[in-house]
Amino acid sequence: MSANSVLLDFSLDPTRISDEVSRKDIVKLCKEHLEKYLDTLKITYDMLTEDGYLCVLSSGPIITTIRFFNQGLITINIEYYRAECEAPKISFEQTRELENSLVQNLKLNHGQSLPALQRGPVTKYFPTADERVIEYDIDKVLYDKRSDFQKIQIVHSKSLGNMLVLDELQNIAEADLIYTETLMRRGIENYKGKEICILGGGDGALLYELLKEEPKHVVMLEIDELVMQACNKYMNSICGDVLERRKADDFEIIVGDCMVYLNKYMKEGRQFDYVFGDLTDIPISDTPTGEIWDFIRTILEASFKVLKPDGRFMTHGNGVSCPESLQMYEEQLGKLTPAVTYTKCTAFVPSFMEEWVFYQVQRGSGAAASV
Repeated sequence: MSANSVLLDFSLDPTRISDEVSRKDIVKLCKEHLEKYLDTLKITYDMLTEDGYLCVLSSGPIITTIRFFNQGLITINIEYYRAECEAPKISFEQTRELENSLVQNLKLNHGQSLPALQRGPVTKYFPTADERVIEYDIDKVLYDKRSDFQKIQIVHSKSLGNMLVLDELQNIAEADLIYTETLMRRGIENYKGKEICILGGGDGALLYELLKEEPKHVVMLEIDELVMQACNKYMNSICGDVLERRKADDFEIIVGDCMVYLNKYMKEGRQFDYVFGDLTDIPISDTPTGEIWDFIRTILEASFKVLKPDGRFMTHGNGVSCPESLQMYEEQLGKLTPAVTYTKCTAFVPSFMEEWVFYQVQRGSGAAASV
């Protein structure tokens, strides 16, 4: 079940909607063309707005709004409830026909129509890093709970497989091996016999893939037990049985705040060859301020205190479409003491549907490099 919204928009010379008679003539013509697809349309309400004009029409349970903007824009929105397995009230093919007939008969400058947006209990729309909307082919929700820390969903996509969604943001899908392999720089970094610490990583994918590289030991610090339970049940194609076993000779999963354990490791003098920051993405913001940026700085500083002198901090950043935020993150790296240098690389992540940036940071000085 879903609330369907069919959207059309047009542009025209603003002078054509500058007076009441002209506006009503265009509304009349729009109504006539709409009635080819929607029966017995009635105008139920209209009003002048600060920036134009609004008209509301009804056809049984279907509500259509026509809005004029003084700058020369017209939008038509058709909204209705659609039960599961019910045919659409107006198909996309009919919507395109409506768009073309309005452009031709009203002599409009531009027209565009979109497939119906379907809003309901199955979320199908997620944002890119730079806040563009993408529709996914999600057909069911497998898991939907809220922990003490976040909203957790696992949904099924016809093309991506099962996908973990945290706080309404896509996190990782079964089709995203490239994400994990790029984060760990498989084939480039040598993990054999190494001591590794993962901060976060509750989906288990990074731990599962690292263990294939024969490290000496991996400790994973994850705060959200429910994420691990959900992924163990619905995402085991990417995490294997590590979230089920939780501990073996070569790894241990600890449920708790990673900062608590990083402070503990500092006091004990425990050090690692690699620390992975598999936590929050780099924020999209105007300045590097606020709670998340403070958390990122705290994690960076603490991680280097538990890294061996030649150790590396590996993390994901954000989409290449967010250069300002990536630059702010790199500026934070430049402020670390002792000084660090970094390389970065990118990969197209299927469930993100965009190119993502990954960082490899180590002590030293010198220019940054892309690899």
